[in-house]
Amino acid sequence: MTRATPVPGASAPVTRSGADGLGRSPLVVVLAGGLSHERDVSIRSGRRVAEALRSTGLDVVVHDVDADLLAFLRTTRPDVVWPLLHGASGEDGSVRDVLDMAGVPYVGTGPRASRTVWNKPIAKAALLEAGLATPDYVTLPQSLFRDLGAQPVLDTIVAHLGLPLVVKPTEGGSALGVSVVSRAEDLPRAMVGCFAYGETALIERAVDGVELAVSVIDGPDGPEALPAVEIVAENGYDYGARYVPGETEFFTPARLTAEQAAHVADVAVRAHAALRLRHLSRTDLILDADGTAYVLEVNVAPGMTEMSLLPQAVVASGRDLPGLYRSLVETAVHAVR
Repeated sequence: MTRATPVPGASAPVTRSGADGLGRSPLVVVLAGGLSHERDVSIRSGRRVAEALRSTGLDVVVHDVDADLLAFLRTTRPDVVWPLLHGASGEDGSVRDVLDMAGVPYVGTGPRASRTVWNKPIAKAALLEAGLATPDYVTLPQSLFRDLGAQPVLDTIVAHLGLPLVVKPTEGGSALGVSVVSRAEDLPRAMVGCFAYGETALIERAVDGVELAVSVIDGPDGPEALPAVEIVAENGYDYGARYVPGETEFFTPARLTAEQAAHVADVAVRAHAALRLRHLSRTDLILDADGTAYVLEVNVAPGMTEMSLLPQAVVASGRDLPGLYRSLVETAVHAVR
């Protein structure tokens, strides 16, 4: 069995110091790594959050998701865990299920709502039921193309949804397996790329407009939207555009009117509430020329790297990033007392 590369800092000794109403500073375990396609991004997110929390005086340990984790949690007995895991297991609710069974509090959404958000078609159905707009779509498994013949199915898709289209796996993140298709002859290649990351494809009508990300934080008065981040990626906001410096231009706050900014903030808060999310989320959307905000997807484990959108939004709001991270930890700790 191949072992994953260790997470940097994961072997740091556990120490507790200070005081925070518990007679000591809360011990936070940041989960980072895992074995999904997004392992490297998770490690970068975990490292950044751990450094920020340590700067506020908290005791923080970074740990991978491996065979040692449950024993580590039993012996260490952390006050809270922050799962900064992207991709399968980290976002599909399974790790959160295990944390619930182990009786360990954690930052973020619970397993059931995480499972809903992880499956994009199910999440889109919930958003539509809540009265939110999302691009028209169909969901098709790879087996259907074998059963009915690929070309007839592809022709039917184009006839029904038109062009351009966006093809993406029904589960996953970081734009892995995602393609924008402007010509019918490019659709077969897009489907092959999608099926490399999952057995089922979500094909949706591409919406032209301003690409935005709106993060939501649970505050004392309920969910609150942070300033929208506008994303300008010449060749599409793919994996490289997300994580390679210089590939994408960000405007934070986004270049919106006050009315538009209020509208997309309201949409993100409504999505957060409709999907029953907790502590933090990020809603990705397109604002079209008519002022309609189409929700593309919602994320329960937003990236926290140096290029990620939620940290940019926090800074744009004028808040202290480490301080906000600490407040999320304290919210999770106090919720179980």
